[in-house]
Amino acid sequence: MELPDERRHIRLRRLIPTTTLALTAIFCGLLCFHDVNPSKADDPGIGNREGNGKGDEEDSRAAFLAAYKVLMHPRCMNCHPAGDIPLQGDDSHLHAQNVKRGPDGKGLYALKCANCHQERNLAGDNMPPGNPNWHLPSPEMPLVFQGKTPGELARQLKDPKTNGNKTLEQLLHHVTEDKLVLGGWDPGDGRTRPPLSHAEFVKKMREWVEKGAVVPD
Repeated sequence: MELPDERRHIRLRRLIPTTTLALTAIFCGLLCFHDVNPSKADDPGIGNREGNGKGDEEDSRAAFLAAYKVLMHPRCMNCHPAGDIPLQGDDSHLHAQNVKRGPDGKGLYALKCANCHQERNLAGDNMPPGNPNWHLPSPEMPLVFQGKTPGELARQLKDPKTNGNKTLEQLLHHVTEDKLVLGGWDPGDGRTRPPLSHAEFVKKMREWVEKGAVVPD
């Protein structure tokens, strides 16, 4: 005759193989799920990728060199001068009327940018182009393009301490959406446009960032 304790031991011995099998199946299922559904937390995110190899590095470098031609075009560079005087024209000469950056980038004293640069382009060749937010970068972070090599400009654009406190994702949003940037492709009569379309420029900037934001030599 089996005692109660012996019956409990028998039941436990019978349960152990079943429980072990069930736990093994669950564990294997979790491993399979992880393999086909890698956690998004493992993705370092845009701007933190270093590229997947030599090919990505070369593509990133080439993309920035293509975008660099736009950044150094007068439509972009004229508002990113080396000094406190904005530039004008396709020859990037110093702005007439002794216009200067000012403490907020919007002009000094009575010579405010908005005095001449209205909300829209004025009709006629080489008349002041317009934008509701016409300005230079602030003197605290002037974001100079003029005279920069590709490597110098790439390093400046990558660094939040010199690019306006932007992440690379925010930088991409800026060049994609900012109406003052978009104005470079609608500069008014008598002015040339950058060598790439705006869509092509954004594509190159995104490729540069997503493939590692490589700094050209």
